[in-house]
Amino acid sequence: MEALFGKTLEELKVVAAENGLPGFTAKQMAQWLYTKKVSEIDDMTNLSKDARGRLKEKYEIGRVVPSKVQASVDGTKKYLYPAQKGLFIEAAYIPEKDRHTLCISSQIGCKMGCLFCMTGKQGFQGQLTAGEIVNQVISLPESDQLTNIVYMGMGEPLDNVDNVLKSLEIFTSDWGMGWSPRRFNVSTIGVEPAMRRFIEESDAHLAISLHTPFNEERKKLMPIEQVYPIEEVIDALKEYDFGRQRRISFEYIMFDGVNDTPAHVKGLTKLLNGIRCRINLIRFHPIPDSPLRGSSDEKIKWFSDQLNKKGLTTTIRRSRGEDIYAACGLLSTKNMLKEDTEKDY
Repeated sequence: MEALFGKTLEELKVVAAENGLPGFTAKQMAQWLYTKKVSEIDDMTNLSKDARGRLKEKYEIGRVVPSKVQASVDGTKKYLYPAQKGLFIEAAYIPEKDRHTLCISSQIGCKMGCLFCMTGKQGFQGQLTAGEIVNQVISLPESDQLTNIVYMGMGEPLDNVDNVLKSLEIFTSDWGMGWSPRRFNVSTIGVEPAMRRFIEESDAHLAISLHTPFNEERKKLMPIEQVYPIEEVIDALKEYDFGRQRRISFEYIMFDGVNDTPAHVKGLTKLLNGIRCRINLIRFHPIPDSPLRGSSDEKIKWFSDQLNKKGLTTTIRRSRGEDIYAACGLLSTKNMLKEDTEKDY
């Protein structure tokens, strides 16, 4: 059965036409899917019984609820969702006083192979559909409390740019959920052609995973540097006028003795000259078998102070959920290994 959930209005119009239903049925279906959040076609009560019967012959809603949740002592929750091929994806809910953020995944696993990322150790398992991306939000128990969505979970969002843009259309369109694009922040390690498309086709915020201003270091941390050097990514950003409301930020995980020196302060200052942006310093969540260690709190504070003195707006992201496998990929990898073990017996 094909899922209705995750289809755009134009795609729902095709569904209506192919099943002999009036054109306005598409908007009705969209409202039931994305505003009223139904889980069964029969719940679409303003569609005729005949229309619902025709749809049920070929389609299902296609939403799934989380299969597992882990709650941190700090209120963070990590949800595990079933995905294709018996695999799993993660979404992390991060509640704060006046801000409730959900970090969502865009792929099953990841092909980018970043040295510091557990998801990359899974390898690439598949692209999430737009429906699977949106489902992480709508099927979340705390969905109604959410204020912000960040595409910073499993996978490289711009390696799945078609479905990411489609999910953003569903989130932000009047016929969909009607949320402001300013509630969304999409992260990329620097897939330049897809980044350009994202900038031109979306109004959501953009975050670049940077982690060092130096090419040779970045190649060791992030193999994508060999394909899209960070200078080229920065030059591409400078071609666009983002306005005052759209934000560019740079994510910078702090690694002890690797990227936390005075030379890195100087390199960042030179690299980001002329870009109105924010740098987010992130404590490193250790992952198994990694040679990397996180910088000390004192070093992170020093690094932040130095960048701010250079005129680069810099903040330190508060670490959350360390007791619940908070680093991307840890929970799903653990569950995937458990499933594989159980299949062997």
